[in-house]
Amino acid sequence: MPELPEITVYVERIRELAGGQVLDRIRLASPFALRTVDPPPAALAGRTLTGASRLGKRIVLEFTEDYFAVMHLMLSGRLHWREPGAALHRRHGILALDFAVGSLQMTEASSKHRASLHLIAGKSGLEQFWRGGADVLTATPEELAQALKRQNRTLKRALSDPTIVDGIGNTFSDETLHRARLSPFALTRELSPEEILRLHSAASAVLCEWIERLRSEAGEGFPRKGATGRPELAVHGKFGHPCPVCGAPVQRIVYADSEANYCPGCQTGGRVYADRSLSRLLRDDWPKTLEELERLERMGPAR
Repeated sequence: MPELPEITVYVERIRELAGGQVLDRIRLASPFALRTVDPPPAALAGRTLTGASRLGKRIVLEFTEDYFAVMHLMLSGRLHWREPGAALHRRHGILALDFAVGSLQMTEASSKHRASLHLIAGKSGLEQFWRGGADVLTATPEELAQALKRQNRTLKRALSDPTIVDGIGNTFSDETLHRARLSPFALTRELSPEEILRLHSAASAVLCEWIERLRSEAGEGFPRKGATGRPELAVHGKFGHPCPVCGAPVQRIVYADSEANYCPGCQTGGRVYADRSLSRLLRDDWPKTLEELERLERMGPAR
């Protein structure tokens, strides 16, 4: 799912490419994409795009007279800037917002139809999309601590919960915690002031680095590739690969539709946490430390 860095660059490029332009029409290729019926798409035609902003992981397009288009890309949605009136992608095209200078198009490489467009009349209608999480790029360490400690959650879950922290998901929660040298399973109310400072600094640094990277790669267009699966990532999606800092093999815990990736050497003092599905099979044979894990690897598979 696109997170804060990618959404930030999308918003910047929309402002530069379509800011001040009149919306000619909205084209919908999928009936599942539009989640509102009032106002209808025709109500935004002829209105000028006056601004674009990020609201959590959503992109908000503001038009004259307080009309808004709110887009959520979900897991596999992406935005593209095409020539005026360009046809939508035959398989993955979802919708297009057509301007005289170009066409802002959404694709979704999934059959689950999760990407969405909400059309809103009046600023008060945006309140339903605000989840209340702290923005680590503008919050002080004290404000971040206050948000994290309202509930006693694991750090991984807290950082990826939009009601606690804004705009961070699976990828950048892993990357932030690795940079901060904090366990994803540490409890928020047990964090020391020094750990809060490390977390705040790491989150700001990681997010800003990725904004700059995606901004540079996008050039005058849109980001062509998100962060997920990128070789520049330290731990997310790197299960079994050596940590770029200490060389220990990256570990992971898979749960529901998410996972926590971490380095035992940098983050957990050498402790290896049991993956729920595998630990049920291995029971007491699950390695508890890096030393036990390395010993099993040296032994190789049982013959």
